[in-house]
Amino acid sequence: MNYDDYQYLIFERPSDGVLLITINRPERLNAANKRLHHELSVVWKTVDDDPTTRVAVITGAGQAFSAGGDLDMVLDQAKDFKQMAEIAKEAAGIVYNIVNCEKVIISAINGTAVGAGLAAALMADISVAAEHARFTDGHLRLGVGAGDHAAIVWPLLCGMAKAKYYLLTADFVDGKEAERIGLVSLCRPVEDVLPTALEIAERLANGPQYALRWTKRALNHWIRNAGPIFEASLGFEMLNFFDDDVIEGAMAIKEKRAPKFPSVSGS
Repeated sequence: MNYDDYQYLIFERPSDGVLLITINRPERLNAANKRLHHELSVVWKTVDDDPTTRVAVITGAGQAFSAGGDLDMVLDQAKDFKQMAEIAKEAAGIVYNIVNCEKVIISAINGTAVGAGLAAALMADISVAAEHARFTDGHLRLGVGAGDHAAIVWPLLCGMAKAKYYLLTADFVDGKEAERIGLVSLCRPVEDVLPTALEIAERLANGPQYALRWTKRALNHWIRNAGPIFEASLGFEMLNFFDDDVIEGAMAIKEKRAPKFPSVSGS
């Protein structure tokens, strides 16, 4: 794919060597439909192959970074093996393509980040979050395992105790707390988030490129070593999509009510 092929990602050149990627579905808080989920998976290969880009920054249009997966998509793909196989491939791509992209990737997390959007935000090499931004992996709210990215990187970022707490409860964490526990690199007032990310990007774009890329590659072996953990979590998540809990979870979120998961009663 080239940049013209993307429907929900906007590309700009704020300075030499820096590519700004904006997730552009603001009317749905940048929630990932099928097309956007695919684009978030493959865009890092496009960036990697682009000789004019040395650093990429990703942010969201409007008030949110990305509010997770579109619930209509979730309901449509539930219990559909072929769809789930493709979703699993793309979910793995979001993680591995960011890890393996030789260019440095910075996330400017301007607002709510959930699910696939949060995966892109936290897999980035450097993350700058707004103070008011709210994060949740969110999978447990939906009734599925935390498979997108969390098991591979949250324990490395904030430690096992905090990772287990936030992934098992699906509680929200704001930007300030995320910085305190090490889940994000920096926290700034919302108006400073993108300027800070772009400032860092410009500095790195003018730095020693081989040294930057090889440092990223070496550090990411910590993440690669957790690959089997990620594969297991992704497999369990996909398996959950063949259970009735995910239907109830999605409907409860849509109807803004507490879920009544069938697995609680064993039915």
